[in-house]
Amino acid sequence: MGTFVKILIVSILVAYLAFKWTAPRFDPESLKGSRVLVTGASTGIGEQMAYHYARFGAQIVITARREKVLQQVTEKCLSLGAQKALYIAADMASESDPDKVVDFALEKLGGLDYLVLNHIGPTPFAMWEGDMEHTRWLMKVNFFSYIQMAWRALPSLEQSEGSLVVVSSLLAKMTNPFTLPYSSTKFALNGFFGSLHHELAMKKSNVSISICTLGLIDTESAMDKVRGVTKIPAYPATEAALNIIIAGATRQLDLYYPWFTQVVHIMKELFPWATNYVIQNYSYNYNP
Repeated sequence: MGTFVKILIVSILVAYLAFKWTAPRFDPESLKGSRVLVTGASTGIGEQMAYHYARFGAQIVITARREKVLQQVTEKCLSLGAQKALYIAADMASESDPDKVVDFALEKLGGLDYLVLNHIGPTPFAMWEGDMEHTRWLMKVNFFSYIQMAWRALPSLEQSEGSLVVVSSLLAKMTNPFTLPYSSTKFALNGFFGSLHHELAMKKSNVSISICTLGLIDTESAMDKVRGVTKIPAYPATEAALNIIIAGATRQLDLYYPWFTQVVHIMKELFPWATNYVIQNYSYNYNP
């Protein structure tokens, strides 16, 4: 390894540690009684976020498509200490359901302190074969519903000096095979909410935006797709969920979880040819 690369890696690590040391400290008490809407909360990261918010004593509305599962998650939230836990089943591909969910949360909680946008539509982990219909549908679920809900909730978040939390992916920072429609929706999210952050700041808005860049997380749906195909390590959903909550509570603009996803992103920017070579030749088990 060359001297320059060694110095670069050490510099990145020092900068990361300095950022962590000076970052705002998380106060769990700040979430007690807070009014939270979490989407995609029937399983995976969203479910784990609901449980963490419950332990912190928040008031929670959760949503996903499956009503029976939502009911079970809600009951567990109450048993864990949530001051209030409610659910509403919704389809984010619908034109009206995103607004309906926000309106339900505003009515039942009396406003919002946190809007956590986490839901995604199912998509194959495979070579793209020109399925435009699926790509359009996925964009509606993974992108358009996000901006629709954010706009609907923004007046309430302005009143509460609240936080908008967007769950994104490393695949929004660097391209990979087998995920073309999904990656496209995440790139769109980062572009929109990164730009919205600037506009809110220029308007002196008191609403914070947190864009959460996640690596591979060990949710059941993700592992079912990539098991045996990728060599990339997976990290625990419950820990990812807690990091997302802390990012929103401390009003961080960017979260990278696990931490080295930020290093991977930086390396991609500095050495794109090397990163592309690793992705195409070592990250996946693929035989044409």
